[in-house]
Amino acid sequence: MRALSFFRRSPLRRSRRNEPFGTFSFASFCSDNADAPQGSRLKIFDRQLKRKQRDRAAWLMRQKDSLLDTVAENLLDRLEDCKKTFPTALCLGGSLEAIRRSLHGCGSIEKLIMMDASHEMVQLCKNAEEESPNDNIETTFVVGDEEFLPVKESSVDLVISCLGLHWTNDLPGAMIQAKLALKPDGLFLAAILGGETLKELRIACTVAQMEREGGISPRVSPLAQVRDAGNLLTRAGFTLPGVDVDEYTVKYESALDLIEHLRAMGETNALLQRNNILKRDTALATAAIYDSMFAAEDGSVPATFQVIYMTGWREHPSQQKAKRRGSATISFQDIQKQFGSQS
Repeated sequence: MRALSFFRRSPLRRSRRNEPFGTFSFASFCSDNADAPQGSRLKIFDRQLKRKQRDRAAWLMRQKDSLLDTVAENLLDRLEDCKKTFPTALCLGGSLEAIRRSLHGCGSIEKLIMMDASHEMVQLCKNAEEESPNDNIETTFVVGDEEFLPVKESSVDLVISCLGLHWTNDLPGAMIQAKLALKPDGLFLAAILGGETLKELRIACTVAQMEREGGISPRVSPLAQVRDAGNLLTRAGFTLPGVDVDEYTVKYESALDLIEHLRAMGETNALLQRNNILKRDTALATAAIYDSMFAAEDGSVPATFQVIYMTGWREHPSQQKAKRRGSATISFQDIQKQFGSQS
């Protein structure tokens, strides 16, 4: 596990929208289209609200974000381990602009499709592409939902999702559609937030609510655990699944600066059963408890972001396959005798 530390000063102004301090929750599975057919029975998130939050984030987002850029670069590093090329790539919603900046010819991509449910986020990427285009890459911009991909089956060589799929209501369904969009022997790359994300904020919020209100309400949404990632890849039908995890610590001047950063990333609360009212004294208590429990000697407060990286391939005859059961020519007892005698 790798730890990376940043210090971030937030120049962002607080939003004038009626959004309480406690709406900092992250998620594990989100994607709902109010106008789309009911593809997922379980609805955890308000997908329409999430699109509005990402529209706002497109205006708040900084040109460069150390956390998002680092995650994007680490995700794309996996392309360097592949000998094959990926002429056509689909980049799903999330840190789109960070992925675009980090490509630098990775995977020999010739055609890039950038898709997000937020029109403003797509427009942001389009404007950035016009100002600093990626050489030799034909880029197309599409407004679409991860759970209802407007992409033909077997049409792309690579699907990338950087910090976007954890907001889908039907994560397995979204991954299955991503697999179907891939050509045989196509690669799926994804980074999602893990269960240890914002653990400091979860603790501070819980303590503050118990102290001031005598109970807790959902402020931080559920997140996938590392042990679930491999099962998700297998359930979606990917072959050669791979999962690893990184943990990043970002330092802020205060808990309020953390909230502003989450808003700028479009990662504020979108739970359907969220409580829109947060008492002022509870909010202030949360910030005070956060500072008292986790503040460093220099006065900064840390926030943990756990990122789960997933890789999977669409099946192809050329890929390695497990041997037929019972085809082994040596037993574990023989191996134990051989190595046991040498110890």
